[in-house]
Amino acid sequence: MNRSGQRKRGIATLLALALGGAGLTVLAAPAAHAADDDVAKLPISSFSSMVVDSAHERVYISDDTRTTSSKSAVHVYNFQGQKVAELPSSNGSVGGMALAHDGSKLYVSEMYRISAYDTDTYAKTTHTATNNSGQCGRQVAYAGGKVWHTDIGYTTLCEERQSYLYGSVNGAPSYTGWEGAGRLHFATASRAPDVLAMGQTLSPGGSNPYLTVFDSSGDTLVRGPQRRFADSAGAGALDLKDLALSADGSRLAVADAAHGTRLLDAADLSDAAKQYQPLPEGAKASAVAFSADGTYIARGATATGSTADLLIQRADPDQGTGALEFAFEGELDGARVTPRGLEWSEDGSRLFAVTTNASGNGYWLHVIQPPAAQYDSRFTGTLSTTPGTPVVGEPLGIRGRLELDGPAPAEPVKVSAVRHDADGDRTLAPVEVSADGTFTVLDVPSAVGEATYTLSFLGDVTHRPAEDVNLQVAVAKAPTALTLTAPAETTKNQSVEITGTLTGQGRALPPGITLSVQRADKKGTYVLTSAAVAADGTFRINDLASVRGQVVYTVAYAGDDLHSASTASATVRVRAAL
Repeated sequence: MNRSGQRKRGIATLLALALGGAGLTVLAAPAAHAADDDVAKLPISSFSSMVVDSAHERVYISDDTRTTSSKSAVHVYNFQGQKVAELPSSNGSVGGMALAHDGSKLYVSEMYRISAYDTDTYAKTTHTATNNSGQCGRQVAYAGGKVWHTDIGYTTLCEERQSYLYGSVNGAPSYTGWEGAGRLHFATASRAPDVLAMGQTLSPGGSNPYLTVFDSSGDTLVRGPQRRFADSAGAGALDLKDLALSADGSRLAVADAAHGTRLLDAADLSDAAKQYQPLPEGAKASAVAFSADGTYIARGATATGSTADLLIQRADPDQGTGALEFAFEGELDGARVTPRGLEWSEDGSRLFAVTTNASGNGYWLHVIQPPAAQYDSRFTGTLSTTPGTPVVGEPLGIRGRLELDGPAPAEPVKVSAVRHDADGDRTLAPVEVSADGTFTVLDVPSAVGEATYTLSFLGDVTHRPAEDVNLQVAVAKAPTALTLTAPAETTKNQSVEITGTLTGQGRALPPGITLSVQRADKKGTYVLTSAAVAADGTFRINDLASVRGQVVYTVAYAGDDLHSASTASATVRVRAAL
């Protein structure tokens, strides 16, 4: 559904997943509940940080202007995408931000300080008087009840200089001893307030960036696991654009522009046993965010045209649910999700996405309301096959019905299937479910014997996965057929020529086939020279008619591993010579 013209609001549930912003396309929309998209043009030409305050229903956005001469501000929006306030900087530009666990304070990086805003009154105080101007930009995090910030300490070559991680003691910065070349970004967990994750960006000074996780519960940071990704040849280095901790702090999701979305176990930063499906071809990861209730994950990307820029799905990849995909196509609403441009409301009812245009000098705030309801799904009735007896190498259709609770989906959902037989497991192409719930999974069995088909509906944003159903079938050998052409009669001591054709269903018959030939007359039954089958399936039999009366010629094909045996007979009457 391309939305390139007039904005539409209050979309009815039956018009599920039509999102209103101009240029926004819902690519894969199998869900059955409406979602709305409110869009606001942001008064910034660069982007630094976004913080969501669910208690006050406020979204704070700061730009990335790095100058002491021009003053910038924190722009404040409500949950409907309307600007309601502005927190101007009294000295230069603003940068990174963080919210206290209880939502009472908003901490903002400004020139020479980390300021604290009261979120009820917006009264401002200085939390930390920094040593440096912050002209290279700072990131700010709140973990373990404390404020943490990065600082580079230079005003030039910001992407190459060393970044340092600081805490705060009595209003002054306290160096933690941790640092890294280039920029450092943070992630915190809503239900594990002492966990602080940090990642290093790819830069000339940091060619093999790291990820690490800290315990911030004490007076000093205690570093846990650390990981780099490049191999011995330097390939595979992390290209970090964003990172996010799951609500309980057990998983770390990383937007890696070189790899896609990485899902790691936060305890040791090893790869999670099951990963999310890859981003669409041509899309590079730019942002990632877990909802605070632990239900969803949003993955942002840089992509062109109708390729998806945003995917929303269940946070647990073991649930296997498909993603709801969006493409930002219009230059009036941004063309891609900017790095670190995704945040959720605490209850998961809203996703806030900052998009930018192709030139990167315009920014938009999207307030997306994903479907919140979860409906059941199930396979109903009995699975059947067409044909009734499956044959190896021949098309097979497995028919069934999927029932979905809730409103009808706006776009067809898909059923997937796996075949298990003597050759192992094979994943079949997913098929769309018709409006009446019926579907037909197509396959071409490759092995003779028992085969089990497991059919699955993995669910979507609004539907829980259906319980898998299995169908066992006996796959038969492909039938073959012999046809013979012989003279009706001949005379004794004359040559008899019989021609024929061997045909088979399923896979092509193998080369070099020979057929057994028997002749039966009143004197007995005799085995004749076998007949060779040509590449086109034809063959020829020559014999001498030596006995008067009826002579029966029987030709037989023994079959092979994939083809059944077949026989054919022809009768020739032999008369006395004239």
